[in-house]
Amino acid sequence: MSQGTGGFAVDAEEFQTLRELNGLSIDEAAHVVGFGSRTIRRWENGQAKPQKAAVEVLKYRLEGRKASIPEAAAFTFIDLFAGIGGMRRGFEAVGGRCIFTSEWDEYAQRTYRANFPDDHEIAGDITQVDADDIPEHDVLLAGFPCQPFSIAGVSKLNSLGREHGFMNKTQGTLFFEVLRILKARRPAAFLLENVKNLKSHNKGDTFETILGALRDDLGYHVSAHVVDAAGYVPQHRERIFIVGFREDTGFDFGKLEFRDPKAGPSLESILHSPDEEPESHFTLSADAEGANASSVLNTKYTLSDKLWNYLQAYAAKHKAAGNGFGFGLNTPDMRSRTLSARYYKDGSEILIKQSGSNPRRLTPRECARLMGFDPDRETRMEIPVSDTRAYKQFGNAVAVPVVAEVARYMLPHIMRIKDPGELFEAPTPPPTSVPEAAPHAIA
Repeated sequence: MSQGTGGFAVDAEEFQTLRELNGLSIDEAAHVVGFGSRTIRRWENGQAKPQKAAVEVLKYRLEGRKASIPEAAAFTFIDLFAGIGGMRRGFEAVGGRCIFTSEWDEYAQRTYRANFPDDHEIAGDITQVDADDIPEHDVLLAGFPCQPFSIAGVSKLNSLGREHGFMNKTQGTLFFEVLRILKARRPAAFLLENVKNLKSHNKGDTFETILGALRDDLGYHVSAHVVDAAGYVPQHRERIFIVGFREDTGFDFGKLEFRDPKAGPSLESILHSPDEEPESHFTLSADAEGANASSVLNTKYTLSDKLWNYLQAYAAKHKAAGNGFGFGLNTPDMRSRTLSARYYKDGSEILIKQSGSNPRRLTPRECARLMGFDPDRETRMEIPVSDTRAYKQFGNAVAVPVVAEVARYMLPHIMRIKDPGELFEAPTPPPTSVPEAAPHAIA
């Protein structure tokens, strides 16, 4: 038996068995664990010690989502502005363990707790949490809200003849809370997520202030990139990801490969299907007595004549004025617009065409699939809130497969800081295949 990092015992044969039990080829395993294919071969040939991080990823993947996260996780992380846990899911997928969560919205907390039940308490308002009360961690995650940065404080400092840094300029914003914790705890890495327009907000000054605070004030090596989730889920959802490392590990977003948005899955892969197990709240209509329940959607998701007529008139009005406003009418073979937090109002950005009736909204279950929380039809996250709350939560969430992809790329760099004596390769590029479409999706 050879000893992996941190005294973790596993030999070449055991690692190969673990890979095969996961049903993975060497190249596929390299993609999953974030190490190069050559490194995997060296492990299985007994030429090098299998890394603890890779072993834990394969074990966790094999045990499934319902299994407890190993105590000896590859790394630890904290989840700020956590929402319903999308960032957490992505980093658990590569072997991380969440040790602290903050989310102020009580309904989002309810969904979070339902899906991570045997866990630590959820802190509410992060502005009221002392940095000393946050445990030491390896990675900080934050999908922070974008607020305008006040110039007033900077002007006051100028008037007093005092020098100021970028951190001063961010005081009073929620982003400042991220900086406050980074400064106090100095984790090995962080991942921040926000809307694409963050780069152009306030003529670019907001984005430059953010980068300046992270680089100049805190000394992190920072790289940012906009990723369209359409290569992973059937919606165009462009978000900016900002990655930082305490040390220069050579991480460069510009050199990474993400799935082609033009080659991603279609809506058919997430729509309800007659072949799936019925879920009464979403797929059993109130008037479905005597019908095949699994093939019937709850009629409440079909737009009323009044709402459908209004949306058509509204779209026609703006088209005549030369504007681009209007609804997004989709068939199963298409990809949708971005799901937003306002989806509960009328569902106009993503409507599904139905034969012989008005279009319909997506159900919350389909939204869970659209955002990658449900990776397949057998795996269903808990949705313990009303449809209105669920739509808001999914609209504010991250696309889980994209976060998992970023986490996969970050993993060797995180481990390089944790275990500086080890040799790490660049991860294998992601496969180009996409999920198969569901048979007979209900449209």
